[in-house]
Amino acid sequence: MNNKSQIFKYSVLSLAVLGVLSSTAYADDEKPVKKDDDMERIVVTASKRAKGLQESPVAITVVSSKAIEQAKVMDIDDLQTLVPTLRVTPLQRSTNTNFAIRGFGNGTNNTGIEPSVGVFIDGVYRSRAAAQIGDLPRLQQIEVLSGPQSTLFGKNASAGVISVTTREPAYYQEGKIEAGIGNFNQKVMKGYYTNGITDNLAFSVSGGFNTRDGYTESVSGLDDVNNKDRWNVRGQALFEPTEAVKLRLIADYSKIEEACCAVENSINGPTTAAVRALGGMDLDETSSFAYQSTLNSDPINNVKDGGVSLQLDVDFDGYSFTSISAIRNNESDFMNDVDYTTLDILTEGGYTDIDTMTQEFRLTSTGEQTLEWMFGAYIFHEEVTTGDTLYYGNDIRNYFDVLMAAGGAPGLLGGVEGVYGLDPGTFFSNTTAVSSDFDQENDAYSLFASFDYHINDQFTAIFGVSYTNDQKELTLSQNNNDVFSSLDLATEPTLFGVPIGSIPTLAPAVPTLQSLQFLPPMLALPNGVEDNKSDDSKTTWSLRLSYEINDNINVFATAATGFKASSWNLSRYSSPFASDQAALSTAGIEEPNQVYGGRYASPEEAMVYEIGIKTQFENGSFNATLFDQTIEGFQSSIFIGTGYVLANAGKQSTQGFEFDSNYNLTDDWSFTLAGTFLDPIYDSFEGASGLDGPTDLSGEKPAGIHEVSITAGVVYNFEVFNGADGYVRADYLYESDVKVAENTPESLSREVNTFNASTGLAFDNGVSVQLWVRNLTNDEYLLSAFPPPIQAGSFNGYPNQPRTFGANISYQF
Repeated sequence: MNNKSQIFKYSVLSLAVLGVLSSTAYADDEKPVKKDDDMERIVVTASKRAKGLQESPVAITVVSSKAIEQAKVMDIDDLQTLVPTLRVTPLQRSTNTNFAIRGFGNGTNNTGIEPSVGVFIDGVYRSRAAAQIGDLPRLQQIEVLSGPQSTLFGKNASAGVISVTTREPAYYQEGKIEAGIGNFNQKVMKGYYTNGITDNLAFSVSGGFNTRDGYTESVSGLDDVNNKDRWNVRGQALFEPTEAVKLRLIADYSKIEEACCAVENSINGPTTAAVRALGGMDLDETSSFAYQSTLNSDPINNVKDGGVSLQLDVDFDGYSFTSISAIRNNESDFMNDVDYTTLDILTEGGYTDIDTMTQEFRLTSTGEQTLEWMFGAYIFHEEVTTGDTLYYGNDIRNYFDVLMAAGGAPGLLGGVEGVYGLDPGTFFSNTTAVSSDFDQENDAYSLFASFDYHINDQFTAIFGVSYTNDQKELTLSQNNNDVFSSLDLATEPTLFGVPIGSIPTLAPAVPTLQSLQFLPPMLALPNGVEDNKSDDSKTTWSLRLSYEINDNINVFATAATGFKASSWNLSRYSSPFASDQAALSTAGIEEPNQVYGGRYASPEEAMVYEIGIKTQFENGSFNATLFDQTIEGFQSSIFIGTGYVLANAGKQSTQGFEFDSNYNLTDDWSFTLAGTFLDPIYDSFEGASGLDGPTDLSGEKPAGIHEVSITAGVVYNFEVFNGADGYVRADYLYESDVKVAENTPESLSREVNTFNASTGLAFDNGVSVQLWVRNLTNDEYLLSAFPPPIQAGSFNGYPNQPRTFGANISYQF
């Protein structure tokens, strides 16, 4: 049975079984909105206006603050345990988190690649994953929108949107303080306070910290890895001078100082023998989940993130005006041992500074009208300064000498130094470093409009259109004093007029020597041939039809497009396109051993077709969507050990089915079940980076995309002595087996079977206690995998977090 038949089978089966149920959508428990029949109405802002979830013809999952608190979702990374269509992958550093929806997503270690999944917090776009740190107290809900959302959410929403909403300050006194402890010496403290100052001015303040020892032990006497050390503070002011005017000011700041992230040895290649011959320690490939680290220096990851936003809402007769202004800054730096052995071979350090300014204006019709409308404009300005340095360590020369000796060419590097008249030890000395610096300035704007036409009381047509223009300008420079990598060994001489290829005794060794030239110099931008600017524009649109069969059942159909602008390769592997080779050669500006690959990936263009149903009954709800989604020119970033190859996949598509449901068996028992079934494929992807060089992935399944993802949950509510309210909750996440990453062997795969559980009591005096455990059964799987630098045939992986548990006590007033 083929995958499309399986998806159809799962779809029919799920509809049959779950049609009697009634999303992982939980209402805002403190502000429920009731329909005429007293059923709870969940309000969402997917259309940038408040609408009921069941009336919104968008594939959307809503998770409330209550569900997040009960399930002990500590940060956005944990959200996927409640939303099966969402995949969150933390990687090498605390700044790197990749979001994918329906399998589509990118934007990881390479700062130049903006994510395909847009993240918004209180209406403000966060352009990089590093800007999403920080706990969010008084959370209202999180909405996960599947499929292209470019029409209303502007740039970089070609795969979907995560929209986080927090509560406004209250005019009455309210506060909460919470303290918690957990294994690995975890300590958590957080709280908030809100109150009114006058009848039209209120404020709130909040903050907290989260610390924990590392769960990965160093076998070389260093500190443990994968710890937590983060804190945050947030303040809000709400001013309503009249009934028609509201201003909301938000300021926040958060900080991370952590040792992240440990790796395991998935496959030990031939170079492992050289490491051991020099007395180095590495991990056996059978101990992937021993949670041990063989670094020779403690990793350092620092992130500082902060910003201010101001939202103005003004109600007029028949329409309203909204303005959201924001400025944000994100700074980070790191230092990591990137050979992942106890030898001092390679260390990488880097920095990133991102300044972002966004401005959104909206005019929206109000009141009941046959034609509802919205017009808006969005302005985006960002300056990115980033760079990294690869330091050659004390053991790198010995490491290469051992490799040469094992290959039958002992003393080869010394011999080449002699031919060129260089001092012994010149090649790969511990004073060698490769420093790359990048500056990018990004200006973008979009103009959008949306129209809801109510053909009759049951049938509504919604049309949206947006024009986006995105311009980037950048400079790239590098200081590379790796003498060996600048040698043209085979043809033209570069030092002292002596090409190695012309010396009979050394010519046979040229291929071996060239394999050691892993970091040839990077050609700077701008230069006399290449352009250092991109200017992209696109008109996107969406058409949604919604039909209300009755008060309980809505059906909808969608066709929508999405757009993501060009992304530039801001990594040390950034290189000219092959099409520029002749011009660069003619201009005489090629670097020695010039590499050709690509400076940027062209824009992504998404298209989706959906049909869906949304139902709500007295005891529950059931929502389902059948979709066919494609991205032309998907921006693929693949790590090849020394940098990132950035390229466009010709076309990537997925057909699938997703559903979410909840059923309240009694007032005390509630069940949730949600799932996503995908059939992903590279329709065309020639020239992709493979294990043995460029390859054709056309017709292949993309790595890292699970064909089946299921979440299930059960909650039991009860009362105990003195009227205290209690609950017991269990959640389960299943993800089918899949190859973890591109450019890795098929044997490196992952399958997820994770259970989480919690229980708590809330007393009438405001005191609550909670016990929780995540990854109850110690499920073990790799988050991702990659080839480490200059260790051909070896592969490292990121193991998932082991079982964690803890206890919390809080007081609310």
